[in-house]
Amino acid sequence: MSDDQPLEPVPVPIVYRSVPPGWGDGVWIPVPPPRRRFQHRWGRHLLLFVLTFFTTTFAQAFLIFWGTLGTGTNPFLGFNADVFREGLWYSLPLLTILSAHEFGHYFACRYHRVDATLPFFIPAPLPLTGTLGAVIRIREAFPSKRALFDIGVAGPIAGFVALVPFLVWGMSMSEVARIPAGSETLYFGEPLLWKIFERLHFGTIPDGYDTMLHPTGFAAWWGMLATALNLLPFGQLDGGHIAYAALGRRASWISAATLLLVVLLNFGSSSWTFFALMLVLMALIFGFRHPRVPDEDEPLDPVRRAVAIFAAVIFILCFTPVPISIID
Repeated sequence: MSDDQPLEPVPVPIVYRSVPPGWGDGVWIPVPPPRRRFQHRWGRHLLLFVLTFFTTTFAQAFLIFWGTLGTGTNPFLGFNADVFREGLWYSLPLLTILSAHEFGHYFACRYHRVDATLPFFIPAPLPLTGTLGAVIRIREAFPSKRALFDIGVAGPIAGFVALVPFLVWGMSMSEVARIPAGSETLYFGEPLLWKIFERLHFGTIPDGYDTMLHPTGFAAWWGMLATALNLLPFGQLDGGHIAYAALGRRASWISAATLLLVVLLNFGSSSWTFFALMLVLMALIFGFRHPRVPDEDEPLDPVRRAVAIFAAVIFILCFTPVPISIID
């Protein structure tokens, strides 16, 4: 080819398919290129995060304000910047724990090239939490058992690692006080991990006394509860992913047993009611069987089996059978 001869353009291949499929030489249309992974609507995620920041800060600030002036007081009277700053002791640690959990999932998805969204934080004007947590949306099927396990377990481990320092810090700023006699008290169940740090910091607490939670310790308490709930071996919760990766199809029986356990726990504490209803609804919609992966019958390697055991230990440390109750 001479130097002055123009180059012919290289044709770009376009994939075509039959419409309807299998109709031979009927109608053929071009197939659009696959959507790029990890495309995000940044504004939506940022807006939900900011809203959750304010709802969690106000929730704790109102709790402090009511504790000072009484529950019959209008929480907007006397609410000022100092009270708002007190709420930051709760909201910032809680958002850090939730972010660590969800970004644990997200970065595991990035590692395995499984398309997923950034975390969606869920603001809620609730007086105790100010949020219903955070979630990410996984947009495609898990390609392997290894990917399923890594993505499922990364969130609880990351959240657990994030909450432990806040638990230690919050415990150091909490104090032991006498429980007011003749009054109803909102009691938060004490997970094993909480009891361990409480004993190390305060020693044996006498009858009639209890630990008055600092807001940072309160955030760590919610982090432990969220971690334990996510690690329940049910359906498509994090614990359900881990159970399916470790046990295969037998995990469906574990899911059914977990649902029965949560329903029974509801009779001991009404704080399980919402979560029990949510699991029942999930069971009715999706069933107990986990969506299959191609290498379902391939066992996990020894390292991942050890990580699964570690996740079970985290569940034991963070679980409490009676999360919230009112006692005399």
